[in-house]
Amino acid sequence: MSETACQGGRAARLAALHAAATDSPWTEADFADLLNTPGLLLLEEDAAFLAARTAADEAEILMLATHPSARRRGRARALLHRFHAEARTLGAARAFLEVAADNHPAAALYAAQGYREIGRRRAYYRRPAGPAVDAICLARGL
Repeated sequence: MSETACQGGRAARLAALHAAATDSPWTEADFADLLNTPGLLLLEEDAAFLAARTAADEAEILMLATHPSARRRGRARALLHRFHAEARTLGAARAFLEVAADNHPAAALYAAQGYREIGRRRAYYRRPAGPAVDAICLARGL
């Protein structure tokens, strides 16, 4: 099987998981593009994944998704621990991410892992139904 076909299968699998995990899912084409991102760090656990990118001494979590049937079982926490270790190995000294202000479970997970608010992006997340939601910008040292 060609690398392109393997990437296509991976993009489809990630898109399906993301669609189950969020109300604003990325498409398979979005994930195909993501898989070509320079510095991409993609970590997968059963029914969960974390996508991040690294550049110089910074690492940014682009998304963390867990299938609803697999939540509250430590998968996201395990992915964060792996991400922190791998980002340090790649030379990152600090990690960043954004979380929707109304995503309280995710915000609590990140706070428990040492992330602190460093800013906000007003009305950043557009919702299919309802008002836009702020993005809370978080960071922590590695």
